[in-house]
Amino acid sequence: MAKMLPFIMVVVIDTNVFVSACLGNGDSTRVIEAVLLEKIHPLIGTALVNEYEAVLSRPSLFKTSRLNDDERNKLLDLFFSKCNLQKVYFNWRPNLRDEADNHLIELAIAGNAQAIVTQNVKDFRGTELFFDGLRILTPNQILKEV
Repeated sequence: MAKMLPFIMVVVIDTNVFVSACLGNGDSTRVIEAVLLEKIHPLIGTALVNEYEAVLSRPSLFKTSRLNDDERNKLLDLFFSKCNLQKVYFNWRPNLRDEADNHLIELAIAGNAQAIVTQNVKDFRGTELFFDGLRILTPNQILKEV
């Protein structure tokens, strides 16, 4: 009898989850830990890589961080090593009220992700387009599923 492989959810992780993990938020920390333990499989694209790097270069965000600049960059490199690079060939615009979040949906659709994990679920409400099977989850919600 063939051995069943565990289901690993494919997701897009918003930068606010990574920042929150660096600041010590428990649920966000556990999401990043699940990525490192390969319990969650994140997608990454060029726009999201650029966003992560831009956000991590803002010292004002990390005044209360438990990690120093070097530690955050090492964690980001390790996180990226667990991500699957996904090219986005089609833009689904206009869609969200906040243009800056559209690339997350485009990445999720391109990579057939099951969810976008974000602290800002409200930013994804009221979309003009709906995609069956794509859910918007908080870190707490995704942790209940993995």
